[in-house]
Order: sequence, then C-alpha cells, then structure tokens
Amino acid sequence: RCAGDFRYFIALLYGKKAGCAPDGRNFLEGSVKAMIRSDVLKTLIPLISDELVVTNIGLPSQEMHLLDDQPSNFYMLGTMGLASSIGLGLALAQDKKVIAVDGDGSVLMNFGTLPTIANNPAPNFILLIIDNGSYGSTGDQTTYTGMKTSLADVARACGCDNVVECSAEDTKDAVVKALAGEQMTLIISKCESGNIKVPVIEMDPVVIKDRFMKAVNA
Repeated sequence: RCAGDFRYFIALLYGKKAGCAPDGRNFLEGSVKAMIRSDVLKTLIPLISDELVVTNIGLPSQEMHLLDDQPSNFYMLGTMGLASSIGLGLALAQDKKVIAVDGDGSVLMNFGTLPTIANNPAPNFILLIIDNGSYGSTGDQTTYTGMKTSLADVARACGCDNVVECSAEDTKDAVVKALAGEQMTLIISKCESGNIKVPVIEMDPVVIKDRFMKAVNA
C-alpha cells in the first residue's frame, strides 16, 4: 500500500526523498506525516475521557486501552460490527452523552445499524466512524470505503440528519461541536491506514462490564 501511494512516485519524479516509514506510512521530505487512527484518538482523549465511550473490536479498543484506560470505556472484545448498536442502545436508555468509536469495516459488516440509528434518534448519541479504508485489525486489507463506497452518502440515504465527514485533522473540532450540541451526530473521520503496536487487553470481560455499568450509573 505504501509503495503504491501516488505521493511516493511524485516525490521521486521531483527528486525528493521519499519512502516507507517503519509504521508503514509514506514519508515525503518536508511534509507532515499523515494521521492514522491512533493519532486521531490521541487528539480526542482530552474531550472524551470523562464520557461514556464504546470502542470497536480489535485494535481500536486496544489503542484506547493503552492511551487512556477509563472505567467509562467499554471495550469490545467480540461481536464485530456492533459497537454502534450498543452505543445507540445505551444512549436511548439513559441521558448521558455516549460516543461509539467505530470503524469503516465494522459498519460495512452491520449496515443495518445506519437506518436503525436514523429511525431511533438519540440526541445524546455520537457515532464516530474512523474510516481508514482498511480492515486494520486483520492486516490492513482494503475495505469498500477505500474504493467507491461513501459511508456519508449511505448514512444520509438511510435518513441520518446530522452527518459530518471530515479529515483526521478536523475530527477534534467536529467532536467538540457534537458534544456541545443536542442532536444525534454521525462523524466520518477520514484518516490513513496504519497501526501502532499495542498489547492485548488482559482485563476480564466481566470486570470491563461491571466497572462500565458503575460509570453509567454514577
């Protein structure tokens, strides 16, 4: 994926230093490194650390656990595609803000979640889809959003009223606005594919559930 990036060939054409960084991302002399999912999460931690957060299965949960483990984080250890569904149900059941951090691959697996969200609006629900166009937890295979499919267009077609598509760099501002608002918000954050090394979450699933329930009821 890295060597096939058009920026790599443009750099060579103009005699600039370019290549693949150790994390798999392209680098171009004099340019700013593109943001990957973990970079996006780092910018959001000051905003969501005290909120109820449901994180997608695999690396997203592991990254959040590494970067900012909180009792108010519900880590998905199974059931790919259901972070958005669990987040919606939680938002409908109580009044606190709920942020579901999902991925494009998981949403593609559970397309039924988008019309369900549209037809059961919860003003305290924020669905953040970090769209890197790949299945990051299984080897960065390209998803359909890395080809022709637009999740923003699909969400709007399903009836979601407040859909925001933004760059990775603008995601923080979009989340700030969503937290301040009183309308269900679906944010699609477009970032580069890539992962950081993270340990497996060794916390017992029952412990994750129990401490999260206490945070919900606090």
